[in-house]
Amino acid sequence: MRRLVINYGLIVLAGLMYAVALKYFVLPSKVILTGTEGVATALSYYFESYWLFIALYVLFQAGLLVFAYKRVSRLFAIRSLVVVGTVVLALVVLPDFRFAQPEPQNERIILVLFGGILAGVAKAMAFTNRGSTGDEDILGAYFAIKYLKPVGSIAIIASIGSTAFGLTLDLIKNGQFETVVNTLMYTCIYIFASAETLNNLYRKFKITMLAVITRQPKTVGAAIASTSEHRTFTVQEGTGGRSGDSFHIVKTIITHEELSQMIAAIQDVDPDCFYYFHDIEGISSRYYIAPIG
Repeated sequence: MRRLVINYGLIVLAGLMYAVALKYFVLPSKVILTGTEGVATALSYYFESYWLFIALYVLFQAGLLVFAYKRVSRLFAIRSLVVVGTVVLALVVLPDFRFAQPEPQNERIILVLFGGILAGVAKAMAFTNRGSTGDEDILGAYFAIKYLKPVGSIAIIASIGSTAFGLTLDLIKNGQFETVVNTLMYTCIYIFASAETLNNLYRKFKITMLAVITRQPKTVGAAIASTSEHRTFTVQEGTGGRSGDSFHIVKTIITHEELSQMIAAIQDVDPDCFYYFHDIEGISSRYYIAPIG
């Protein structure tokens, strides 16, 4: 029960952080968000209506939450709903402040970077607690499981259509090509800042090879198998180049999310082992990663 309360507390905090990022940093800097949020922001900029953004945000997220319920998981959809609900409530009740001047010649770059980092942290916090901030994160959860790609990468793909839509409206409204290019530059900075922050903090889809040099291969292998029912291992014989002693190398492929627990289990059964790990790319689609939620 205590763990459940903590999880939902962190989810609400993630929603609050994301709302702060939107209201005080992203929207004032006039950058275009990703996915349906990008469409909502573009239309709100065009009609100069903050409340239009909120209305469209609610409408789009409702449809995506239904998708999450049907295609990802019930728990993921419920926790994403809590995050989205917190975002909407916070956008409505948070007071109006201006922390920096959004004009390009002033501190727009600070708004964009800090907003992107804060949004990425909020997204990672929601994902870690088996929820999401909605929008492209819901699609990210679905396609990340399907294609074993980091969830932040989906946001970059989702940004293409929304950015093009927003820049088109910007050009129609202002008629200045320079303004469009300026918005594109700041939008790219925001997207990559948030995506990289998310990918660095949320490591469920980062794959690593853990190699353990040991004289107890069966014990280490048993520790790997008992720590995760979906993980196996390979054993290779080796000989020390200087000592000439025989040993074994036990290798397993795991996610960064599993890494600390796996290392603790291995050291518990063989404190004298030597281990190292490194990230790998191009994992087979048959590799199992537990669904989000």
